[in-house]
Amino acid sequence: AGSCQGLYTANTMACVTEGLGMSLPGCATALAVSAEKERIAYRSGMRIVDLVREEVTSRQILTRRAFENAIMIDMALGGSTNTCLHIPAIAREAGVGLSLEIFDEISRRVPHVANLRPGGEYFMEDLHFAGGIPAVMKRLGTSLRDVLTVSGQKVRKIAAGATIADEDIIRDKKNAYHAEGGVAVLKGNIAPDGSVIKQSALRDELKRFRGPARVFDSEEKAMRAIMGRKIRPGSVVVIRYEGPRGGPGMREMLSPTSAIMGLGLGDKVALITDGRFSGGTRGPCVGHVSPEAMSGGPIGLLKDGDIIVIDVERRTLRAEVSKAELKRRAAKWQPPRPKVREGYLARYARLVTSAATGAVLVAE
Repeated sequence: AGSCQGLYTANTMACVTEGLGMSLPGCATALAVSAEKERIAYRSGMRIVDLVREEVTSRQILTRRAFENAIMIDMALGGSTNTCLHIPAIAREAGVGLSLEIFDEISRRVPHVANLRPGGEYFMEDLHFAGGIPAVMKRLGTSLRDVLTVSGQKVRKIAAGATIADEDIIRDKKNAYHAEGGVAVLKGNIAPDGSVIKQSALRDELKRFRGPARVFDSEEKAMRAIMGRKIRPGSVVVIRYEGPRGGPGMREMLSPTSAIMGLGLGDKVALITDGRFSGGTRGPCVGHVSPEAMSGGPIGLLKDGDIIVIDVERRTLRAEVSKAELKRRAAKWQPPRPKVREGYLARYARLVTSAATGAVLVAE
């Protein structure tokens, strides 16, 4: 009857939904078993009937400006990196094109004003009692687009009626926890099409990490090495062939990141992957590396010992390997045999696009 108590993927997407204007004010943060949640559910049903009578469709709400609002809310809260998959995928269904770059563009100008777990100290209920998403909207002010929501009200009217009950839980932009938003998009010779990192859950001294690669072709192989204590401090764990096509299905690398934390290596070891992460991931972990290894992406060319540099401030993810050497490796590269060769997942692997475009399915 609910979800994890921090700003993990489920709660992040609930906040994004309210930010999009697709749920009633207060819905995202109201406690799961509260009478308030029941009232919101009842009012939501009534409002759906009203919207049908008013001939208001979801596509009238799901405009590009509404998606920009949702990303602003996401960046202000420091939400899960999985939004970089889900928001573009939802936008595509609504006929709106969103690139990965828009997340970084918005993150550079929208500060991180609410410090929730896993990177911060507060819980979702704290955010709710401090005013919820309407209060976050109030903090963002005129940065938000004044668009229609399913409530029948426009965004700025909702924001104007909000009360901020705790100035530390939802801070003023001038006193933000971080000057930039929650997610940064990194590019470079490992990720020409982009990759993502949750910078709001990253200490300043870890925003630049340089170390030798330990390369694994699956989550399972990486886990055996981590649990066997074969990963040394200063290393960069590379987990590849876990992307949308390679997985197939782009599993979250929760087990490796949790094991690294549990072994006390959270601030001593970095991890990069063409897979994705749990909303609970924190530390120097870069996901969604695109193109993925199964599609011939450069992450598939890395070898043990290659020096990897993660630089969040410069927005780069690169290997200190020459273009000529990468070209030589690419000439020898052959895609591995697919892990799944029949059934739905095999069809999925053939039809799915890159993580950089939301990992959506397209017709052959």
